Amino acid sequence: MLESSLLYELPFVSAERSPKSLAMTAGRESISYEKLAHTVLEFASGLMDLGLQRTDRVGIYLEQRLETVVASFGVSAAGCVFVPINPLLKPEQVAFILQDCGVKLLVTSPERLPALAAALGNCPALHFVLVTDEPAQPVPLPAGLTLLCWAEHVDAVHHARHRVIDTDIAAILYTSGSTGQPKGVVLSHRNMVAGAKSVASYLGNHAGDTLLAALPLSFDAGFSQLTTAFHAGARVVLLNYLLPRDVIKTMTAERVTGLTAVPPLYIQLTQVEWPAEIGQHLRYFANTGGRMPRQTLEAIRARVPKAKPFLMYGLTEAFRSTYLPPDEVDRRPDSIGKAIPGAEILVLRDDGSPCAADEPGELVHRGVLVGQGYWNDAAKTAERYKLLPAAVGGRHSALPLPEYAVFSGDTVRQDAEGFLYFVGRRDEMIKTSGYRVSPTEVEELVYASGLIGECMAFGVDHPTLGQVIQVIATPAGDGDAFDPAALWARCRARMPAYMLPAGIEPAVGPLPRNPNGKIDRKQLVAGWLLRHPVALA
Repeated sequence: MLESSLLYELPFVSAERSPKSLAMTAGRESISYEKLAHTVLEFASGLMDLGLQRTDRVGIYLEQRLETVVASFGVSAAGCVFVPINPLLKPEQVAFILQDCGVKLLVTSPERLPALAAALGNCPALHFVLVTDEPAQPVPLPAGLTLLCWAEHVDAVHHARHRVIDTDIAAILYTSGSTGQPKGVVLSHRNMVAGAKSVASYLGNHAGDTLLAALPLSFDAGFSQLTTAFHAGARVVLLNYLLPRDVIKTMTAERVTGLTAVPPLYIQLTQVEWPAEIGQHLRYFANTGGRMPRQTLEAIRARVPKAKPFLMYGLTEAFRSTYLPPDEVDRRPDSIGKAIPGAEILVLRDDGSPCAADEPGELVHRGVLVGQGYWNDAAKTAERYKLLPAAVGGRHSALPLPEYAVFSGDTVRQDAEGFLYFVGRRDEMIKTSGYRVSPTEVEELVYASGLIGECMAFGVDHPTLGQVIQVIATPAGDGDAFDPAALWARCRARMPAYMLPAGIEPAVGPLPRNPNGKIDRKQLVAGWLLRHPVALA
């Protein structure tokens, strides 16, 4: 086996090429590719002993640790479906996911189990709870649940496993639920393997790399650190961090060569010192989960001038969509680039026709990375996964079978050279004084003032203007205050009148995050409305 087409085969290929090379490090523990492959098969054999069937769902509710990775790939090797659950979620949220996709076995830790136990009674499909270690004290479980321990579960005898092909379901990744209950995005083996190979190709990942996995593994960009590294034979460092300094310390100690993070984390990282040695080994840093403010981008580049910046745009529904090559960053730092290998990105009008250059339209993703829809939710799937119009892009009108693409809900524009620029989410666009204003554009100009640390812009209903723009911002660095009047004056000098904030509200940072580390827009807006119940006049 020297090529992978199924998810679990990614580390196996690297094990054949270089069995003693390190695959992962978590704290003081490390594991080689050879050991990882053996442990994955032992975990899969344990699932077969329990009688799990092909496509049975297995939930994994753990922090960043070796068992999280072994379980994910072991479930895949058995022919089952793994469901990574963000470790920041509360028991009721975990129970919703377990119910929604009918999880049969849950992998968790003895530390997490006591708080979770009562909620498991509402999960009728759940039969087994597997803990990483023996609980120090007995934990009463609802009737019908069997408690298993990791050491007793793994089976050194490698049993025959269920047949799997690349179009079978590999994983269900739940969105953060910022606009309601989370949705389970269904991804096939083909989706995940093609994504790993695509991303590794343009990042230039190789066996000498050390990638930092600081994003949750339940987040597509977080799990991507595993798949790209395993495809390339690189090492992954798993990190559970409390403070930005923890990230910096780990990057230094582990000589990290590749860092992928979301803008809020990068903003925090610019507010702490970076040892000079980071710049000696960091080969690249990549952004995902929203546009990085230009001021933050420049601050990171100043700290590690030799590291290449990769600005990316992705959808959980299609794994990853675009990236901007590092040699284009100085020419167009606001661009999200062009389609990644294996994808075609279209910009379409509401009627399905292609937009002209610089005409805003909806970003539509077609190709092998397009997911399989939302688990057991035909209505929401129909909103996002739609039939591609005939003769659009590379699709020929003579093809009789339909093709589904992901209609992102994001508004972008494409310039004459084919580079894409993010305008905003359609459901977040602010409609004021007859204009459509992107919150991202407002935030970018507020960041450019240099007076604040983090910010978020949003629209509030107004009786005559439709909406007005509000901004919530935190102080820069370790400061405990900033002058809203000075910030408003900076905005007035840089913004057209219709884009000016009607109000700028200081907040104590950092701003709240959703489980994927992005700024929680819904929570901030809800809090603002509670503090300002009277509509603006």
